[in-house]
Amino acid sequence: MEAKIIWLFVFVGLYWAYCIFWGIKGALSAKTASDYFIAGRGISLWVFVLAATATSFSGWTFMGHPGLLYRDGFQYAYASFYAITIPFTGVMFLKRQWMLGKRFGFVTPGEMLAEYFKGDMIRLLVVVVALCFSIPYLGLQLRASGFLFNVLTDGLLAVNVGMWLLSAIVFIYVASGGLRAVAYVDTLQCLLLAGGIIAIGVITLNAVGGFERLNEGIAALALIDKKVTPDGYSHYLAIPGVIQFVANGPSAVGGAWTGMMVLTYMFALMGIHSAPAFTMWAFSNRSPAPFAPQQVWASSFGIGLILFVFTAFQGMGGHMLGADSAMLAAHPELVNNVLGPTLEGQGVNDLMKAAGKQGMLVPVLINLMSDSTPWLVGLLSVCALAAMQSTGAAYMSTAGGMLTRDILKHFIMPDASHATQKLWGRIGVGVIVLAALVVATFSSDALVLLGGLAVAFGFQMWPSLVSVCYVPWFTRQGITIGLFFGIIGVIFTETFGQTIAGAFDYTLPWGRWPLTMHSAFWGMLLNLSAAILISAVTQNKEAMDHRMKFHNFLREHSSLPESKRGLVPVAWIIVLVWFFFGIGPGAVIGNAIFGDPQNAATWVFGMPSIWAWQILWWALGVFMMWFLAYKMEMSTVPKREVEALVEDIGDRVGTSN
Repeated sequence: MEAKIIWLFVFVGLYWAYCIFWGIKGALSAKTASDYFIAGRGISLWVFVLAATATSFSGWTFMGHPGLLYRDGFQYAYASFYAITIPFTGVMFLKRQWMLGKRFGFVTPGEMLAEYFKGDMIRLLVVVVALCFSIPYLGLQLRASGFLFNVLTDGLLAVNVGMWLLSAIVFIYVASGGLRAVAYVDTLQCLLLAGGIIAIGVITLNAVGGFERLNEGIAALALIDKKVTPDGYSHYLAIPGVIQFVANGPSAVGGAWTGMMVLTYMFALMGIHSAPAFTMWAFSNRSPAPFAPQQVWASSFGIGLILFVFTAFQGMGGHMLGADSAMLAAHPELVNNVLGPTLEGQGVNDLMKAAGKQGMLVPVLINLMSDSTPWLVGLLSVCALAAMQSTGAAYMSTAGGMLTRDILKHFIMPDASHATQKLWGRIGVGVIVLAALVVATFSSDALVLLGGLAVAFGFQMWPSLVSVCYVPWFTRQGITIGLFFGIIGVIFTETFGQTIAGAFDYTLPWGRWPLTMHSAFWGMLLNLSAAILISAVTQNKEAMDHRMKFHNFLREHSSLPESKRGLVPVAWIIVLVWFFFGIGPGAVIGNAIFGDPQNAATWVFGMPSIWAWQILWWALGVFMMWFLAYKMEMSTVPKREVEALVEDIGDRVGTSN
């Protein structure tokens, strides 16, 4: 057996031991349902900072993101701004949700919304969103882990075998220890995720020959690129305009990542922190103190720096290491052909013709160290595994909690004891894992289709969260029907909807991502339109008075001091300018403002203009997040202490131990 495989199993064994330890410790600590589902509202500052970061940036960040940057170039690298837009949602909602959870004893978002709107349909739709988010998202992560270990063990572990084995440990520690176990395992997973991306980036840059050599290669790559934008620029170094009026976004000229596509894709990824799982993360904290450092420093600054630098090294560096046969043929002097000895021989050499296409990039970069430092291959493999399991574990735990609290306890067993709730929570975790594994095993095509819906579904929670946290005008009927239409809108502007229509011999004329705008936008357009129209005709004074009890409480505890209220217009301007120029239509300016993409001699900073523009707006984005979280006090500890009416809303209906 090769040394790298031995080291792989050694590090996996150590990692599993750590996971099982916290599973057992979490099980011993979980005395009540709240202990199990939301860690007894006792997660500490640094545990949340690391755990929430690991949950936010999954195995996709580790495995998929560099591959798509390799395929689509810096136009896709705008997706790296999710290091800012994901926690932007947290800035908007987490503090206020924590305050409501602490005050009224909510354990799940379904409980919060049902109590606020006085209706159960919204509770059921939240569970639907949670399951539609969790199962495909989890399935994608688990299948990716099986694929990774299949590559790194040189086929010793089949993809499905590896996937089932690797997911067994996740199930054991999540089901046994609940959210507390997930949080403490996630702390290690966050460090492994970040450290692994940095290490692979450094390995790639070293193999390329340094930063200057990388930019020489990028300049040469742009000149041989046959896929060009409407302005005649290489698709690797420019976005293809503000918008393209095509029926199917992916068929846009010069690539799909127009300014509007980038903006609306960022809307979709904002759905990660508005998904029901993150409401439960908010409820699980001892105080809001961890929110600001997680959102500003760990995510926006730390992960942002990693993505815009080290992930860029991986994605673009692959072209200079033998993964691109066209580059190798045109500029052999700029290619260090470490990924394959010949164009036709063994190795990668033409990544886009390999079985896993761009998904192969990170595994083959890890494999670069097989001969010189096999132990590093094992360690980096566990880094990738940890990245893929970090998000899945949190969604398993929280979705299991919602099934138990919002379905079983509310509708079937209202007097369920804490022990019964924990038991069914564990069963719920098992059902979710099994569903994800079955879909991933027997219908990987369906998994990909469903996976495209996940984050866009999460974004559809925005109107309900805006209502609970800020705007009492929305009614139960408006929010409920709006959420339903939002889900429908997402489905029928994604490939999944096209497949459904095709089953009835009908073709949807708008295709996937119409007008180069993501399905999250189209879902929200229907969602918000329905919510506003229906709320306008269903206003009720008694219901408004009930909702105002929540808003009066929030205003008493989280309103800005008089001295800072003049900054509100400034905050609006900063946010709108950043969204427009950083990740929206104005980003097209970045194509050439710092030099002609096709002429490296004009590059002001010695790098492509688009890369320099992205780094500039990343830095400005960190400032924006600091301003909102700290200066505008959107993520700081309330100056007035929040007193709990009950520890657990279930106590109101006589839950017993």
